[in-house]
Amino acid sequence: MVFYTKKAKAEMRRRRKKIAKAHDCDGADNDGNKVSGEKRSADQMNRDADQISTLSIKKAKTDKERETTIIIPANLTSQEAKKFRKDARRKARAQGQSEDTLKFIIEGQEAIEKKEGNSKETASVKEDKKNAKKKEFPRINDILSSHASQKKLQEKLDKQNAINSAIPLAEKQKYVAIDCEMVGIGTDGVKSALARASVTNWDGEVLLDTFVRVPERVTDFRTHVSGVRSKDIHAKNENAMDHEECRIKVGELLMGKILVGHALKNDLSALMISHPRPDIRDTARYKPFMRATGRSGGKLRPRKLRDLVYENLGMRIQVEGEAHCSIDDARASMELFKYVRNRWEKELEKGNKGMKRGKK
Repeated sequence: MVFYTKKAKAEMRRRRKKIAKAHDCDGADNDGNKVSGEKRSADQMNRDADQISTLSIKKAKTDKERETTIIIPANLTSQEAKKFRKDARRKARAQGQSEDTLKFIIEGQEAIEKKEGNSKETASVKEDKKNAKKKEFPRINDILSSHASQKKLQEKLDKQNAINSAIPLAEKQKYVAIDCEMVGIGTDGVKSALARASVTNWDGEVLLDTFVRVPERVTDFRTHVSGVRSKDIHAKNENAMDHEECRIKVGELLMGKILVGHALKNDLSALMISHPRPDIRDTARYKPFMRATGRSGGKLRPRKLRDLVYENLGMRIQVEGEAHCSIDDARASMELFKYVRNRWEKELEKGNKGMKRGKK
């Protein structure tokens, strides 16, 4: 069964009276029942609703046939044209004519929408079409330029690899790369604590990769960046190390080595160890890799490892939406260092010679 609210029933009674009056009826419906004072079943109400909708469609068709076209002079301003349309609607209402039957046309132009709602809808459709992105294809010049830059980069890499391959094994063994992942402790997880440490050699082989148990309460695991989960650094995780044990192992690996990494200050601070400054190769502090800022461009700021590796090596690390991997970051730092090793070491030699002369 279908149930109607009191308001809906009252509306139906009003429309039935209107239909009866239009057809010169005495108030009786199709079954011979009187409209006023009698309760009606749901089926009767449905039939009445169908009849009303049919008559509404017929009325709409007749209204469309009686549509009045009004031409707006082309020399009017927008305000004057608006007032012209307003006056025409007022006049139509005074004559008992519906506003919906009016159709405005600017002299020599397309028709203007009658209803405010229709005009808004049309404007929104046009706006959507305007904002809709067309399917774009790369231009041939862009493709050729990208191909040429990739080819040029590959030639540089091949040349550098040939130079690096000629380096003696004893020289290569001097270099190690490190990267650490941290979690947040304390209020709001602002303070960092060591959660993972990775050390690789010249060829990218892993010398150490371990999770580190955090003795304090972790307030922010930073999993979306660090990739560290609660179970990785849990006290019951036998594969994880204590901080002191990790600190000793890393110290042994770094002893007498040249340390490579990106923003090594953070890693060494988390490990609570130090390293001789002449034996540090921090790609975040290497001037050619830094970005000039300030009005005069004299202030240098470090750039992200992800951007430097992609720009200089064509490698992608730290992909958006994926957690960082300390092994990948350590290897990337080493590859970035190898790319500029000759120039970097020569600059350091010149600097050391200048300091010796100054002392003399």
